[in-house]
Amino acid sequence: MPQTLPQTLHYCVDPFDPSGHRLRVRLQINKPHPGGQVVSLPAWIPGSYLIRDFSRHIETLEGHANGERIGVRKIDSHTWQFARCKGPLAIDIVVYAWDLSVRGAHVDETHAFFNGTSVFLQAKGWEGHACTVQLKHPPHTRGWQAYTSMPQLPNRSAKDSLGFFHAPDYDALIDHPFELGKPQVVSFKAHGLIHEMVFTGAAPALDLKRIARDTQRICEAQIALFEPADKVSPVRDSSGKYVFMTLVTSDGYGGLEHRASTALIASRKDLPLKTQAKAPEGYATFLGLVSHEYFHTWHVKRIKPAAFVPYHLQAPDHTELLWIFEGFTSYYDDLMALRSGVIDQATYLKQLSKTVSAVHGGAGRFKQSLGQSSFDAWTKYYKQDENAPNAIVSYYAKGALVALGLDLTIRAQSQGRYSLDDVMRTLWRNYGKRFYTGQSKGLREHELPEIIRQSTGVNVSRQIRQWAYACDDVPLAELLPMHGFKLTWKTADELPGMDATFKSVSGALTVAQVFEGGAAHLGGLSAKDTLVAINGLRIGPTVDSLKQHLRALKPKDVAKVSAFRDDVLMHLSITLSAPKQSVCVIEPATQTKD
Repeated sequence: MPQTLPQTLHYCVDPFDPSGHRLRVRLQINKPHPGGQVVSLPAWIPGSYLIRDFSRHIETLEGHANGERIGVRKIDSHTWQFARCKGPLAIDIVVYAWDLSVRGAHVDETHAFFNGTSVFLQAKGWEGHACTVQLKHPPHTRGWQAYTSMPQLPNRSAKDSLGFFHAPDYDALIDHPFELGKPQVVSFKAHGLIHEMVFTGAAPALDLKRIARDTQRICEAQIALFEPADKVSPVRDSSGKYVFMTLVTSDGYGGLEHRASTALIASRKDLPLKTQAKAPEGYATFLGLVSHEYFHTWHVKRIKPAAFVPYHLQAPDHTELLWIFEGFTSYYDDLMALRSGVIDQATYLKQLSKTVSAVHGGAGRFKQSLGQSSFDAWTKYYKQDENAPNAIVSYYAKGALVALGLDLTIRAQSQGRYSLDDVMRTLWRNYGKRFYTGQSKGLREHELPEIIRQSTGVNVSRQIRQWAYACDDVPLAELLPMHGFKLTWKTADELPGMDATFKSVSGALTVAQVFEGGAAHLGGLSAKDTLVAINGLRIGPTVDSLKQHLRALKPKDVAKVSAFRDDVLMHLSITLSAPKQSVCVIEPATQTKD
């Protein structure tokens, strides 16, 4: 590949002010539009369905051509137009980068992380052209390196640079995040493909070998799922390696997928240490996160909803299919960890039981279908408030249960000849395998039932209609016994309850959520109320303090609850409810003899 081309866009990222959390990013356009070049910054990042207005972090924006400053006007919240000019146009922006998440940009004296959607301006008319990226050394640092899945330009170097990279177009440019610094790094191969795991943050004695070994098994299992014959990863065609970038924090969790990498946040207490003979309980959660984001390499990064082909990054891309793309991925994440052997069946069933409990814990599942939940992700799922359990359903969690229900149904009706795996392979062949060659237009809104029928011979149109586009529960208690498992319910404890959740805020016990139709709702208690006393006795700032009071009461007792609402003291009478069977337990069915 030539090192410079007239039509190539050139970007330079300079973390010039680490202590102020600022990046300077230059875009050079060799042939700006003769009528005045328009540039914009994405309003959202694929995989996180909320308008985030990344442009709000731009502190300054200016352009120069032929040694002169070029006038610019703002068209909308994310878009600017420069005045006409000849010759190369250089546009400089300063970005405030202090978003400690997987979605934005975060820079300080210890490291720098950024997604392209936060820093790379899009040049209108040039979206399909090649891009190069130069990364500069931050001042007063030594030993920093760049980690990314974006291909590096060979034979390119500069004294003040961490490297030069290239992308075939803007879509690829913003789909390879960067981590700069001195992280802990471990690598492995999964079916011949190099995988790099990069851990940033304070994590002493991290057991990198164990993490790499377990992640390798998950990756190999997923590659074999989609390509059982030749076991070839799609990443080989785009970058040649896959990168896991993990920011280790005190109590973080999250992930965001990309075409050949993922950005993760993990709690250090969930990661295994060299000094531990047994991994912490939360390690299974971390492995599930790793598995989830890696599964997206196929499912959503290449097998896409038609609404995402292409992405429209200035406004929401609505689709009713997120329950397929996030829900199916949520079903397969722990399942692939089980199949690969990094968790056992007991751990898997425990995780699955938690998902069932979570879905059944709110009345929102009777009001909002999965299709509606997917379509309204931009305004409801990603903008949840204290009433969320009563109003919405998670396309992640219930979507996973629908995937389980479909898998069990397909296996039963095909006498074990087919499963949801066959459907995933069909989706991969027909929609994902040739996506980056422009030969796939994405999954249309109501195609899945026919794809399942063609893949397995089983008609699940009715089930999808009821479970995903109406508000019916997935009948797992009926489906699981056909496969040797049973589902039962138990109470969390034997205490009477208020049908609400509580949290400690500023040294006081505050109502977090009130469940519709429950004791607190009927008694007039509301979210954000601060509890003061029950039956004249003061309540401490913890949930345990509340439980201590409830131990002295029984169901149907009327509790005199004193609470502050906006500094106004209220006295409420709440009839306590009986303990509810709200905890799901899925376990192997026991064999009994006559």
